[in-house]
Amino acid sequence: MNEDHGGGANNEPELSDSLKTFGAVLKVLREEAGLTQEEFAPRVRYSAHYIAKIEQGKRFPPGDLSERAEEPLGVVAAKVLAAAARSLTRKAGLASRFHQWAGIEEDAVSLYAYECRVIPGLLQPEPYLRAVFGTRLPPLTNEQLDAQVLARLERQQLLTEKGNTTFHFIIEQSLIERGTGGREVTRCLIDHLLERALMRNVGVQIMPTRQPAHAGLDGALYLAETPTNQWVGYLEGHDTSILLTDLKQVSSMLQRYGKMRSQALSQEASISLLEQQRGVL
Repeated sequence: MNEDHGGGANNEPELSDSLKTFGAVLKVLREEAGLTQEEFAPRVRYSAHYIAKIEQGKRFPPGDLSERAEEPLGVVAAKVLAAAARSLTRKAGLASRFHQWAGIEEDAVSLYAYECRVIPGLLQPEPYLRAVFGTRLPPLTNEQLDAQVLARLERQQLLTEKGNTTFHFIIEQSLIERGTGGREVTRCLIDHLLERALMRNVGVQIMPTRQPAHAGLDGALYLAETPTNQWVGYLEGHDTSILLTDLKQVSSMLQRYGKMRSQALSQEASISLLEQQRGVL
């Protein structure tokens, strides 16, 4: 990402005029229909939070929004939305792809992540994520870094706000042993991972450094199950990203992820390893 190293996000990109215009059009049409965001969102099968982001010009609308909006807003309004969507300016493919993924992530009923580069964004405590953002090149200004941190922390609220969503993470052991940010940051990271691993809707497994059979050699991957039980994949690296919806490609990702779950340490063994690593710091 990177808009977000490690699964998720978080440069809020520049707001294009077309995105802000689309959001304003959606808001007017929704209000004209006498619907609040909370009333409109379930009728188009998205969250109120996601609809709010679209109306603020901070999220690219999903391609089928105008079609879904036909029932609650009417045929004419749906045509207006479709026309507005065609005029959207998509800045740098990364931003458009990431914002599509961000919306999918917010509405997902299951979210899976495998990381071999950096701790997934949803699991990064503030000292660690500041250390990660501090390595960015070109370097960020203090204001940019603070904005990134706030955006990432806001996104992490998904873990606590979405108790019915299943979150699962497979993390390479080497990411903890690397010591990003130093000893104190690593202590904080391990404490944070242990805390998250005890949540009922969160699974954390550590992939051992010594693992002769490893299904994740192609690199990090992210998967999300939509409310309609369709799976979407996401890949990123070096300022590029790919949103995958092709059924064959996503199936391959699911197979690899499933195999990695069997190759990684169990949740209990992972917690035990984290506690051991915490004890030697």
